[in-house]
Amino acid sequence: MALQWMILAYVVAAEAAVAIVLTLPSPRAIKSRIVSLISLILQPSLFIIPFAGFQLLDIYWKNEHRLMCTGEICTAAERDRYEKSIYKAQRNAVLCIGACLLYWCIYRICKYHRDIQSMEVVEKRYKDE
Repeated sequence: MALQWMILAYVVAAEAAVAIVLTLPSPRAIKSRIVSLISLILQPSLFIIPFAGFQLLDIYWKNEHRLMCTGEICTAAERDRYEKSIYKAQRNAVLCIGACLLYWCIYRICKYHRDIQSMEVVEKRYKDE
């Protein structure tokens, strides 16, 4: 199970790096090449959405079937273990939501850039006429 979270963490880190690269100011020629390269990568990397969704369902299922450790029947060690598992579940849920949100942001940035390029082409065509 830890391998899945490690993979998801690396994907989120890579998505964050790509989002930063996309938003950095750069010359128009370089920016268009970067956007076209990332646009090609976006479709195969769509697997992250169902993967993160499945992980969220797993977190939900485990949360619903987790043994509650409240009251005087729990020892301090059991209570600490219970709280640690809750914190890990919250961290992993934020990781899943972050993966989906970053993918959507990258997709929208690329789409906006392509729309701007097509509008510039149309504007240039109107100016030439």
